Amino acid sequence: MSEKERIIRRTALPDDAEEIMAVFSAAKDIMRQSGNACQWAGDYPSLDVVQSDIEKDGGYVIEENGRIVAYFAFLPSPEPTYAKIYDGEWLNDVRPYHVVHRIASLPDVHGIFKCVMDFCFENDTNIRIDTHRDNRIMQHNIEKYRFAYCGIIYLGSGDERLAYQKII
Repeated sequence: MSEKERIIRRTALPDDAEEIMAVFSAAKDIMRQSGNACQWAGDYPSLDVVQSDIEKDGGYVIEENGRIVAYFAFLPSPEPTYAKIYDGEWLNDVRPYHVVHRIASLPDVHGIFKCVMDFCFENDTNIRIDTHRDNRIMQHNIEKYRFAYCGIIYLGSGDERLAYQKII
C-alpha cells in the first residue's frame, strides 16, 4: 500500500477529541524528554481549545491506517498575538495569511511536519507559525522547511514565542 493510501489528513470531528487529547499527551512527553519543560504546561492544549478549533473548521487530524496519529490547527488571519512583533518584522504584514498552531504527533510516526505543511501550502501561500524557545524539535522542522525567522511575539499569557513566516 502506498503512503497516500495509508495517510489521511482530514477535518477533526468532535468524536475525535479523546484520541486528539492522547496525541497531545504523547507530544508533551516528547517535549519534556527533549528539554522543553515549559511549553504546553498544565492542561493546555485543553479539550475546549480543540473544540474551538473544530468549531472554526480549523482543527485537523492525520490518520495512519485508521488511527489518529497527529493533530494541528490551521486558522485564517488575523491572529491577535501576531499584531505586534518584537526584535524583527513579518515578511509581509499586509496580505492575509493562515497560522499553524498545536502540531502534535505520536512518537512512533514520522514525516508529520511535512504532511502538515504540504496541506497548509496547498491551501494558502502565506503561512505563519510560532514556537517556544526551548522547542528545538519544532525549530529544526520550521527552519528545515525554510520558514524565515521574523522575531518574537507574546501570547495573551505573556509567554514569549519565536515567530516565523513563509510566503510562496
